[in-house]
Amino acid sequence: MIYEQRIYSCIPGRMPALLKRFETQTLPIWKKHGLRPVGFWTVLVGDGNHDLHYMLAWESLAERERIWTVFQADPAWQTARSESERDGPILANIKSSFLQPTSFSALK
Repeated sequence: MIYEQRIYSCIPGRMPALLKRFETQTLPIWKKHGLRPVGFWTVLVGDGNHDLHYMLAWESLAERERIWTVFQADPAWQTARSESERDGPILANIKSSFLQPTSFSALK
């Protein structure tokens, strides 16, 4: 298993729109396509109070490429993204890293 860590840096004031989009639109579309979210976090203390951190689990990079491409092309996702950005863009930046568990990691 590999894990993708994604960090979405929101434009100030737009975090509520991002969280609403995930909860009401993105997660049901992900479920339809078989994406496996591990968890979602916002920053309680420290730098990045406009950031949403989340992780996805993948069997392989090939699986990620296949599923992510289909998700991105889904008309339901494209509509949800467009509607959520009706009042302007939500994201200023996206960072993505692919993580491999160590032999001693509790999460494999």
